Amino acid sequence: MMSPSERLAALGVTLPDVPAAAGAYVPAVRHGDLVITTGQLPFVDGELPLTGLVGVDVTVAQATALTRQAALNAVAAAAAILGGVDRIARVLSVTGHIACGPGFTGHPTVLDGASTFLVDIFGDAGRHVRTNVGAARLPLDSPVEVGIVVTAVV
Repeated sequence: MMSPSERLAALGVTLPDVPAAAGAYVPAVRHGDLVITTGQLPFVDGELPLTGLVGVDVTVAQATALTRQAALNAVAAAAAILGGVDRIARVLSVTGHIACGPGFTGHPTVLDGASTFLVDIFGDAGRHVRTNVGAARLPLDSPVEVGIVVTAVV
């Protein structure tokens, strides 16, 4: 079986630097063998690739790709606190916030970008429970935000 770091390499993906917190909080907290990340925006090289509302300014396909990036940023935050991505044993939970226009109901499809990517990285240990939440707006006008809860290798 491939390790998470080997799977990332096979996908051609490297863990990004963890973005600095934009307020009075930290990117991730460890408590025992649990790590909980803050909601991560889909930053790429310190910038949001797109802004606005899903279904208005951002397509479902674009938003789905953005949740993948936000999930990668959440994995980076968890890995940073644990000492590497291979120290993540399992993804337990994903919470996704989708900034969307009135009447939008495609939240599950959008968040599948994150969920599928986590399974790509962690295999069956990436399967998780999740919560989808629609929002009027998100920080910095981001279309999506993703937070995760993982367990550490003991």
